[in-house]
Amino acid sequence: MSVRPATPSRRPAAAAALLALALALTACGDGGADRPADSKAAATGDGCITDFDPGKDYFPAKSAVKHAKNFTLRYEKSYQVLTVNEPYPKGKPESYVLVKCGAPKPKLTDDLAGAPQITTPVKSLYSASTTHLPLLTETGTLDVLTGVANTSNISSAEVIERVKAGKVIEYAKDRTLNAETVIGAKPDVLMTQGTDDPQYPKLRQAGIAVVANAEWLESSPLGRAEWVKAMAALTGAEKRAGEVFETIEGDYQKVATKAAETVKAGKPVQVLPGTMYQGTWNMAPGGSYAGKLIKDAGGAYPWADEPGTGNLQLNFEAVYAKGGEAPVWLVGQQWKTTADAVKADSRYGELKAVTAGEVWTNTKALGPGGGNDYFERGVLRPDLVLADLYALLHPDQAQGHAFTFYTKVPKA
Repeated sequence: MSVRPATPSRRPAAAAALLALALALTACGDGGADRPADSKAAATGDGCITDFDPGKDYFPAKSAVKHAKNFTLRYEKSYQVLTVNEPYPKGKPESYVLVKCGAPKPKLTDDLAGAPQITTPVKSLYSASTTHLPLLTETGTLDVLTGVANTSNISSAEVIERVKAGKVIEYAKDRTLNAETVIGAKPDVLMTQGTDDPQYPKLRQAGIAVVANAEWLESSPLGRAEWVKAMAALTGAEKRAGEVFETIEGDYQKVATKAAETVKAGKPVQVLPGTMYQGTWNMAPGGSYAGKLIKDAGGAYPWADEPGTGNLQLNFEAVYAKGGEAPVWLVGQQWKTTADAVKADSRYGELKAVTAGEVWTNTKALGPGGGNDYFERGVLRPDLVLADLYALLHPDQAQGHAFTFYTKVPKA
């Protein structure tokens, strides 16, 4: 399991109901007439208020945030307030007033007096991260996407087709935001990747709303997935987002419950997560996203009791002393065989998982440009990630499992 650094399109990274979800996503994923009514309204502009009544509630479908800690939603009759508590590391909270189209802009005071007011559903959205893309494809609102930071990192076939058709442009090819390109296109919203950028003030001055998406600062898998509701607040797909998340949540909890029962009947499987980068092993503590996935899958590792969510900076010797005998190693490298691991660093050959041939990489699903679907769809679908982890840690309990993101690195 690897941890991603921040880049313009990638951030510093249960079977019963899945069929029903897959069928629903197939029906709504092509942007056609089969989309749910709320999503269709977001795409076409239908559903705007034509005869405003200040006493009427214009949000019949409301999102309730259960797991996410880094954003909140507050509903008023004709607008809602989306607040991102930490828009980027150590950043101050940012609020956005999302006004239903056709309603007058509210006159607000106090903390919201200077908050940007955005008409929703938005019709044009620029995305700074591939993690945003499933939030659109799986709620049937992909047609609002008109710009992405870097097209080479995309793994979604649907999004790639929109790029090829000229419906989506690239605005940060060399990891540098081209402000002139964005300003010229005039999207309704540019959604950030949870980091700050010196070009954002220029965009705001040009009248483009910059909305933070900082899901990567969530420590829980379901908390990250629940950002589909933040996106839905912009696209008007609250009903569909709620249905998608409910299925994901249920399937995740089913696997976690099964894993807990498996561990209760035996012992958790020892795991070694991560690899070295420039001589440093970035180890995920137990309170982190990766740590929680390992625990929920019925695994354990020596740093599971370490508090906090940031990476621990360790050297190989320290990792080997505590985790060198772990029978399973989780990585994020595109190694063809374990020989590639030893070639990357000869000391890897001393790990028990390498000699035993139990090295697993999350690079099974790659896009044509090298984009990793684990860092794209996997953020919204922790249920699928957890199912993979459970199956590789407890193969006797998950025979016949079809892996989505993980694949075993063949032993040399």
